[in-house]
Amino acid sequence: MPRLLLSDELWSKLEKILLQASIYNKRDLRMTVEGMLYRMRVGCPWRDLPEAFGCWNSIYKRFNAWSAAGKWLRVFKALVSEPDLEWEFIDGSYVKAHQHSAGAASDETEAIGKSRAGNTTKIHLAVDAYV
Repeated sequence: MPRLLLSDELWSKLEKILLQASIYNKRDLRMTVEGMLYRMRVGCPWRDLPEAFGCWNSIYKRFNAWSAAGKWLRVFKALVSEPDLEWEFIDGSYVKAHQHSAGAASDETEAIGKSRAGNTTKIHLAVDAYV
């Protein structure tokens, strides 16, 4: 589970933003926020949160209260004002190629492959930060 947790550097930035949103640093704040973020990433029911984050019901109640008070909205607005421009997103998907998409025969390597469904091609998309 460590790959899903926040780094100390990121937590120190987030902690300052949470204090600005009137979310005070109690002894279990980091694990509570980690539990909320874990649940959002994984999509599990609240009851299935690992016990390492604390009591699922306490985490749910805090998440619900912060959401109702608009605290998460303030946190997200603050995060947007300091973007991390080092991210790059890559997506790939297979698309069924038209029967004539290979063009005329040649000795060059084609980007079309065979599958059970017929000819396919792989499309990649890379998106970098835009300022």
